[in-house]
Amino acid sequence: MSTLHTAGSATKLLPEDRTDSTRGTVSRIHLTRRGWVVLLALPLAVLAAALLIIASFFTSQAQAAETVSGVTDTIRVSVTSGETLWALAAEYAPERDPRAVVEDIVELNALGSSTVQAGQTLHIPVGNP
Repeated sequence: MSTLHTAGSATKLLPEDRTDSTRGTVSRIHLTRRGWVVLLALPLAVLAAALLIIASFFTSQAQAAETVSGVTDTIRVSVTSGETLWALAAEYAPERDPRAVVEDIVELNALGSSTVQAGQTLHIPVGNP
């Protein structure tokens, strides 16, 4: 077959018709400065966050007491009608500040408030702490 060329008209080549010396090879990605910063900073930020989380497990604020304070001696008392924690604190630990004794009673008995009911059994600290 013969090929017919028209004089004066430009021949348009399609992409598949172009000859390229790198045909068949994978083209490389060219990153900008911002791309390199993201590529490097993102894994470093994730690593830093992971290290901070791991370090927080080893640097806990809650620590056990270094010295063991003496065991608090308590007495078991049944509350009668009209008694208050303040009166019980003054009666069973007169040498201590009643405010501190009331706090200890609330803590020892896991009370939600400082009010008590008649017939309720309480552990009351006695003596010096």
